[in-house]
Amino acid sequence: MTVVHPTVAASDEAVAHEVRELARRAKAASRRLALLSTAQKNETLLAAADKIAARAEDILAANALDEEAGTATGMAESLKDRLRLTPARIEGVASGLRQVAALPDPVGEVVDGRTLPNGLQLRQERVPLGVVGIVYEARPNVTVDGFGLAFKSGNAVLLRGSASAARSNEVLVGLVREALAERGLPEDAAQLLPSASHASVVALAQARGLVDVIIPRGGAGLINAVVSQATVPAIETGVGNCHIFVHAGADFDQAITILVNAKTRRPSVCNTVETVLVDRAVADVAAPKILAALQDAGVTVHGDAGAFPGLGLVPATEADWAQEYLSLDIAFAVVDGVDGAVAHIEQWGTGHTEAIVTNDLAVAREFTARVDAAAVLVNASTAFTDGEQFGLGAEIGISTQKLHARGPMGLSALTSTKWVVWGDGQVRGV
Repeated sequence: MTVVHPTVAASDEAVAHEVRELARRAKAASRRLALLSTAQKNETLLAAADKIAARAEDILAANALDEEAGTATGMAESLKDRLRLTPARIEGVASGLRQVAALPDPVGEVVDGRTLPNGLQLRQERVPLGVVGIVYEARPNVTVDGFGLAFKSGNAVLLRGSASAARSNEVLVGLVREALAERGLPEDAAQLLPSASHASVVALAQARGLVDVIIPRGGAGLINAVVSQATVPAIETGVGNCHIFVHAGADFDQAITILVNAKTRRPSVCNTVETVLVDRAVADVAAPKILAALQDAGVTVHGDAGAFPGLGLVPATEADWAQEYLSLDIAFAVVDGVDGAVAHIEQWGTGHTEAIVTNDLAVAREFTARVDAAAVLVNASTAFTDGEQFGLGAEIGISTQKLHARGPMGLSALTSTKWVVWGDGQVRGV
């Protein structure tokens, strides 16, 4: 028989009660947000950006405490990189809000419309989702990005960051709430949920009727845990076992430049390339060049050491093909042309971003048609799969599912639609 310690049960119950109360307040706030003008939203976003920029020292002090605590508990370097804020990153956070303010307001946009033969006028308009819950790991910039995109699209947001970033998130949400209150808007449009236990995640994921959608951002474990427990609609995001296929028709110098950028630019993010696939037809020539360039850039390459003796490969196991390293590691495999590359990606890919390097237009078109992923790139780094790079402003995440939203999720992904029908006394017959 399993015995539940009464204090643990009471604590989890108290957390669940707190989350539901915060969700009720968010629901009430969302009704006001849906009626805001574009000007009101933009002014508030710009004010929040100015506060964050002006209070950078307070944010950095809180972040330093979070990082110090992470070091003491043995946090992995890849997670510490996601947690760490710098003056430049804080300015980037503020800039993200300004970019969102400059974007077109999706609310009220007419996406479809017609007049029926009976005179009824139909319009399908974008409307806010209502209350958006976001669960994420380490990255405090997501706190502000999540607020900015939710607010501009007329939604209230419940932010459940990780305990590792609790101090940073508290300061950032406090500044956002100050900006809201100073403009007579409901502070409950942005709320930070308790992060000390998993109970708050479960309560958020099961607040059906109060929360309209939940978006988990982080590793596979976090995403699977949220999706498997959710009764609220969930959007899966972010797990990125991304591949680059170097085809026989590639410019190898270009391929090396793309690979090194995609691996080393920022290894801890989800659009980092994790596996390089090389066409067997050119492997003897291309592989030594590619491996040397990656190793010179500080990358550890995992692959078939027996096939390329003396080139410094770390022997790979099957686990390497499924690995999202988020570090300066990469898996290396030789495949039989496009068929082999597509088969490998089908087996091990996560539907995030896949890329091919080739000068053969027909092969590139075949690859983009056959590969099933949210983004497929030709002769470009996987690092471009990013909401800002796609012109969406700060993104809420990169959806790897197929319903409602797929790929980088900007403002429109946080809206639904409703049909507005204008009549003049029409009635329906039998």
